[in-house]
Amino acid sequence: MSIKSQKDILAKLNIEKLNPMQEEASVALESSSNLVLLSPTGTGKTVAFLLPILKNLDADCTEVQVLILVPSRELAIQIESVVREMGTGYKVNSVYGGRTGSKDKIELKHRPAILIGTPGRVSDHIHYKNFPTRDIKTLVLDEFDKSLEIGFEDEMKEIISSLHNVKRRILTSATQGVPIPSFVGLKNPITVNHLGQGTSQLKIKRILSPDKDKLNPLVAALSHIGNQPGIIFCNFKDTIQRVSAHLEAHKISHGCFYGGMEQIDRERTLIKFRNGTHQLIVATDLAARGLDIPELGFILHYQLPQKSEEFTHRNGRTARMNTKGTAYILQWEKEPLPDFVTSAKIETLSQVKQLSPSKWRTLYISGGRKDKISKGDIAGIFFKQVHLSKDQLGVIEIKQDCAFVAIDASKMKAAIDTLNNTRIKKKKVRISQI
Repeated sequence: MSIKSQKDILAKLNIEKLNPMQEEASVALESSSNLVLLSPTGTGKTVAFLLPILKNLDADCTEVQVLILVPSRELAIQIESVVREMGTGYKVNSVYGGRTGSKDKIELKHRPAILIGTPGRVSDHIHYKNFPTRDIKTLVLDEFDKSLEIGFEDEMKEIISSLHNVKRRILTSATQGVPIPSFVGLKNPITVNHLGQGTSQLKIKRILSPDKDKLNPLVAALSHIGNQPGIIFCNFKDTIQRVSAHLEAHKISHGCFYGGMEQIDRERTLIKFRNGTHQLIVATDLAARGLDIPELGFILHYQLPQKSEEFTHRNGRTARMNTKGTAYILQWEKEPLPDFVTSAKIETLSQVKQLSPSKWRTLYISGGRKDKISKGDIAGIFFKQVHLSKDQLGVIEIKQDCAFVAIDASKMKAAIDTLNNTRIKKKKVRISQI
């Protein structure tokens, strides 16, 4: 297997050069085997820890060498996709709840060099000896402030106690001051702390509601903000469903994202958000970290979180990497602000404008990477057979066994009628709207 240089990997990721945090993390990992990396959401922590890890992989080893533990399925999927984009030649897999364990077992028979997973699912695989741990030399706890919470503690202890040959430990977070339990085995770590940087252009504004029920002020706030991608944060699933029904009644297109949803529905919400079919997601704190979504113009706290850390993580979804962004707090005028909101100017709503609907719709294609289907194959068939212009075909995402395409709403029916049950490469595919 040919080992790719860092320059080649960065080119694959369309990164011209490392940012200061990534440079510092790389230098720190050359001199220390234990690193705590603190940096705001969206500053590139995943690339910062993956590059030094890849340098130290043994190309001749056929077992798992790196274990990356994450608090959510979405973060596992995102890190896996980053490693795949790097095109290193090393096998990578992610395991997490919400999909069948038998699918994991099939993938784990041909061992990945890098295994990413949620604590519960990784703990199960270790318990049932679905892969050996003897060759795991590197342990990463990504978003460790979440991974080490009480709910995960037993599984984390069990996993870490089974890793007898770990030489390097890397912990990352966008939150400071979280205690690290002794069972992690972190000794004399170097801390790279960039938390004071990257969010200086974040504006926090309050929108006051005369009523305790904030549904109508929410619609007015969204109209005031205008057409731009954003997340509306709620604390509970019931609130999300209530907000979603109200937005639907006002014909405001959006997706929902919370822990109780089926994994396939959560993934499709993100796909439709990334390709512009939806500009809004209504979500719990599950969406505050580790999601593979584009830069956001704003986030809106429909309900404020209980903890300052979650407030920080939510706000970190916008104003990333020194770009501008706004965090709005929609608040009943008689409701007191929590102590962790130190400064927030009151925003006066301008005259309400009508939000324009998205021009995009999303199509599902029942063929993917395993069928050797590429983005070029999909684009080609849409251009040739449906006669689309370039501005009528949007983002194409290829998965292992399927693909998703954003298409101009006016061309959707013609595309389905023309292409459903046609062949892409040698695969006969079904095409439908999601």
